[in-house]
Amino acid sequence: MTDVRIGVIGLGNMGTPHAKNLINNEVPGAVLTAVCDARAERLDWARQELGGDVALYENMEALINSGQVDAVIIATPHYYHPDMAMQAFAEGLHVLVEKPAGVYTKQVRLMNDAAAKSGKVFGMMFNQRTNPLYVKLKDLIASGELGEVRRTNWIITNWYRAQSYYDSGGWRATWAGEGGGVLINQAPHQLDLWQWTTGLMPKRVRAFCYFGKHRNIEVEDEVTAYVEYDNGGTGVFITTTGEAPGTNRFEVAGERGKIVVEDDKLTFWRLRVPEPEFNRTYQGGFGQPECWKCEVPVRGTATQHVGIMRDWVNAISQGTPLLASGEEGIHGLTLSNAMLLSSWTDSWVDLPLDEDLFYQLLQERISKSSTAKEADEYRKLDLSGTH
Repeated sequence: MTDVRIGVIGLGNMGTPHAKNLINNEVPGAVLTAVCDARAERLDWARQELGGDVALYENMEALINSGQVDAVIIATPHYYHPDMAMQAFAEGLHVLVEKPAGVYTKQVRLMNDAAAKSGKVFGMMFNQRTNPLYVKLKDLIASGELGEVRRTNWIITNWYRAQSYYDSGGWRATWAGEGGGVLINQAPHQLDLWQWTTGLMPKRVRAFCYFGKHRNIEVEDEVTAYVEYDNGGTGVFITTTGEAPGTNRFEVAGERGKIVVEDDKLTFWRLRVPEPEFNRTYQGGFGQPECWKCEVPVRGTATQHVGIMRDWVNAISQGTPLLASGEEGIHGLTLSNAMLLSSWTDSWVDLPLDEDLFYQLLQERISKSSTAKEADEYRKLDLSGTH
């Protein structure tokens, strides 16, 4: 079989290791043939580190029209993702996009439509889906082992970022440059896993986002959100970049007990009798179902970004199903958009999301962004992406 020829667009925090992994033959069946970055210093780096067989381009259009690539990895600032993906699909290329899918769902929906029309393989860099802990959690829920989900609770506050991090780039933590804060930059992994593992999207969201609460930034750096599901269940999502030490604890309660993922362990408090059955039949006073604490064995290794690239390449060359389909990127983004919209309007937000209203209110904040001009110029030059 012929190797899939891959181009990497954006040689920053994420594109650089992706290029290195390809050059180091970490992705069987794939070969790095081209890279693109608008900054001369990054192309100089590529010239020295990637070898003479990799073509260098200053702009994306030249790369995707070069005939030297079958597929591209897009690792650029968030606003670029949908437009660049759509251009690549139009040229008949397969696409893998770094998270998040974009900044607002209205734009991402257009990207998904373009992907579907192209017939090409569209992946999303949700590398946490390779973590055996979350794979096992998804399996336990989907198999019915936990019973119907009644409550979810994710506290993800170990995304600590100091002020110096935000000061390192003109586009960071601005509405004009980044389109949001912790929800769009750090927490997309958890927002994706939240709905991917449980199979649930809420019917409505009420959130309280705090903007520049802990840092001198204009976007959200602390969020507490409450959601309701169609089955009557509820969920809570808490995240911040201003807390130390942080916590990463995901708790899912169902009819047959409770599962907790924390400290790289999966613990299942399993009820011997499902709670609804116990409640229906028990005749005593303060009794409760017998419960067994089970440390569930989790086998395997989280292959992270390399694993997603391998999976994507296999889908291209062998037609295997994707672990992280690009079309699914809209789900987590819908949650973050809904949380922001709820805070902006100080009200509940029903799903499906009012995409036009979200876009309108986002544009208002972009127009008033204190770094709008600086961020716009920076984004024109910088294809680095960030985490």
